[in-house]
Amino acid sequence: MGNTIISGAKRVLGVTLATAALGAALSASAQTKEVEVGLIAPMSGPYARQGQVMKMAAEMAIETINQQGGIKSLGGAKLKLSVFDAGDSVEKAKNTAQRMVADSPNLVVATGAYLSSFTLAVTEVTERAQLPVVTFSYSDLITSRGFKYVFQTSATGVQQAEGSLPALMEMAEKASGKRPQTVGIVMDNTAASVSFVKPMRDHQFEKLGLKLVVDETFTPPLANATPLIQKVRSARPDILILLPTVISDAKLLLEKMNEFGLGRGKLPTIANGAAILDPDLRNNMNIEQLEGVMAVVANWTTSAQKDFVAEVKKKTSEPWPTQHFVTTYGDMWIFKAALEAAGKADREAVANALHAMNLTGGPANFFPGNGKLKFDDNGHRENASLLIVQWQKGVPITVYPAKDAISAPIWPKP
Repeated sequence: MGNTIISGAKRVLGVTLATAALGAALSASAQTKEVEVGLIAPMSGPYARQGQVMKMAAEMAIETINQQGGIKSLGGAKLKLSVFDAGDSVEKAKNTAQRMVADSPNLVVATGAYLSSFTLAVTEVTERAQLPVVTFSYSDLITSRGFKYVFQTSATGVQQAEGSLPALMEMAEKASGKRPQTVGIVMDNTAASVSFVKPMRDHQFEKLGLKLVVDETFTPPLANATPLIQKVRSARPDILILLPTVISDAKLLLEKMNEFGLGRGKLPTIANGAAILDPDLRNNMNIEQLEGVMAVVANWTTSAQKDFVAEVKKKTSEPWPTQHFVTTYGDMWIFKAALEAAGKADREAVANALHAMNLTGGPANFFPGNGKLKFDDNGHRENASLLIVQWQKGVPITVYPAKDAISAPIWPKP
């Protein structure tokens, strides 16, 4: 009897162990079937529009990646997107990051944060959690803190500021055969605008032989653009650096320029950042008044991405993919490449794969530069460069550099 009981117990134990082993195997299998990746960006408040664009881009990329077989080194594991609302302040973004790392232990890698101030706070949290984060935010501080788990794909703010004016001068000379001699500035007093013109004031104007003939600063929101544009009309600079941060200010300034006969490409005008290229601006003013206006950006669609643009128009309601759409879409393909190289859904392995990444084509095609994607020891993308985008016939398109240009720039002939 006792032997029977022991034998039965052995059978029960054997079945239990077999069941447990099967459960563990199934659990491991389930884990490899899905890899959680994150997007932390504003989904509420005044920046929600950009966050929604980033979410749309991530979902579109993940759909394609999963349809094409997922992560092959993980047996075809599918990417799963988790979205976290960074809100409208540094404090909210940081709190969201803390909840993200606490509540999502299976999260392997993330992107986003949007404003540099948000990203700086978020990555303080994610670094402690050893969670790799890929970001497009511009601040030079992001990859100058000695962090191991932060990766920056954009040209930094300083790189953009240093590179913008020489690029504009080169483009002007090629387009018109004449080198600009005078320049005007109309800018708001936000930190982004001040830092953008600093190297120009400090040394670039003198080095490039440009005389500053208009230098006006205003506090947003702008109530009346007339006095500012009257000074521009009186001085008639060869080029105008126009730096509004708020879309409503951009609208007022551009409308006044058109009223005074300076718009529609007559006075070459360039801004910094994608605010002046936003579809909302086109929706709220005469499209013809935008003609010829340019902006320096760290990413946009280029001549190599015509199929991608067509796909975006087909699958979304967006009139064109903005820099945040292009970048976030590209980030998902970076995630895929890192996971393929890592061979496991593990934060440390993915971070190491990102540090070792050296790609030509593929994800690199979604970021301006030399066609390669490689991060330096600090996590900043090597050879990150800028683009100049110009409104032409109601659509902002890349016009510089020539290898990426969709069209030649509109520039007044001398």
